[in-house]
Amino acid sequence: MQRQPVRAYIGLGANLGDSAATLRQVLAELQLTPGIAAATASPFYRSAPVDASGPDFVNAVAALDTTLPPLELLDVLQALENQHGRQRPYRNAPRTLDLDLLLYGDTQLDHERLILPHPRMHLRAFVLLPLRDLAPGLLLQGKPIAAWIAAIHDQSIERIAA
Repeated sequence: MQRQPVRAYIGLGANLGDSAATLRQVLAELQLTPGIAAATASPFYRSAPVDASGPDFVNAVAALDTTLPPLELLDVLQALENQHGRQRPYRNAPRTLDLDLLLYGDTQLDHERLILPHPRMHLRAFVLLPLRDLAPGLLLQGKPIAAWIAAIHDQSIERIAA
């Protein structure tokens, strides 16, 4: 029996190598992945690392319609990170690719590998601004995205021209 597609949101980021090219390539790869029916990306943003040092990140959010269950989707995302040379030498290290499953429909999950919704997304401008571009009416923890954005005005972020 075929599962009904679920709208999932993925945070994308990179700050090593040609970050924008890597994100464009990963978005194309996601669209070709079995179980992902559609992938739409926000504009790209440049942001300073949070709780870390290193070059600025290029960030975006993708909206996916997927029939993959959450942990299978996480496996796909982690395999893509590995294919693009993701290393994890220490927490918050610079990275060639970072893919975070932010939301999976209205699923709430507390698994050793995955917490949904993502527990820190409402604190990060590099998630909230691109997420607002894709889903301006979305509520996070019962509050509109705009209310969360107002609370993180001190984070350095800029939209990158297309």
